[in-house]
Amino acid sequence: MKTVLFALALVLAPPPQILATAFADEAVMLRSDIRVEADMVTLGDLFGITGDAADVVIARAPEPGRRTSLDPDYVRQQARNNGLAWANANQLRRVTIERASRMIDTGLLTEMIAAELNMRDGNEYEVQLSGAGALHMPVEARGLPEISQMDFSSRTGVFQAELVAYDGAVPVRLSGRAFATLEVPVLARPIPAGQVIEHSDIDWISVRADRVRADAMMNPDNMAGLEARRALRPGEPVRAYDLQPPVVVARGETVNLVFSVPGLTLTARARALEDAGENEIARFVNLQSNRTVDAMVEGPGRARVVTAGPS
Repeated sequence: MKTVLFALALVLAPPPQILATAFADEAVMLRSDIRVEADMVTLGDLFGITGDAADVVIARAPEPGRRTSLDPDYVRQQARNNGLAWANANQLRRVTIERASRMIDTGLLTEMIAAELNMRDGNEYEVQLSGAGALHMPVEARGLPEISQMDFSSRTGVFQAELVAYDGAVPVRLSGRAFATLEVPVLARPIPAGQVIEHSDIDWISVRADRVRADAMMNPDNMAGLEARRALRPGEPVRAYDLQPPVVVARGETVNLVFSVPGLTLTARARALEDAGENEIARFVNLQSNRTVDAMVEGPGRARVVTAGPS
């Protein structure tokens, strides 16, 4: 009877190779580019699998924007413990994992620091960071980093700021210089010598206050209606010397020269010794007496004597 039962068991039992397959771990392959968004690394992140094993946490993810690595033997053991077989066919020495991030670049950081300084004193600033400045935040994080501390010297322009990129992040220190700026009227297009400037020729730019010359014209109303002494380039502050009233009487031009005293007005012909605009004082030579006088130009072809003396 025992012999019959043993023979029956042999017939019904599956072949050894089938038993080996039934109890073997599931073969998996490591992903070529392992990039995670969460703060934990799972077997699903490594092998791109689904099911219960996919949610098994095997390591903490690096900080956003950074990388970390795991020992291949550790990965193989964790996979085996959860019914997965990884052969490491490429003989990797380290398994590298990158944490995805939302990057806050240098441009945005300088804007944040400038805005913080503006809130303190109302000035506009041009900010320059010392070295590369960029912060990485988790992909799911919302909003902007928080400036938790700011030290600023208005005398030197040097600042040091401490920023927290997201809840739980290690504070990051940034340093640099901040320069107060001014809005300065400039020419919007090239202006040749002798051309009168109109309001439509004027634009505005932001310039560091320490680079604005003392003689720069800051009021556009004082620029419009004046004439360029020389060819002027666009986008640059205009100095008072660069402009003059439009020439009404040109050098060498003959005008009527008027001399008035109470009860008496005399008129003579005179030649201008220099260019002059309306209401400007210039030198003239009286063609009758050959004497040089100073006179104020009242309009085209007419000037009124203010002083007189020998040439």
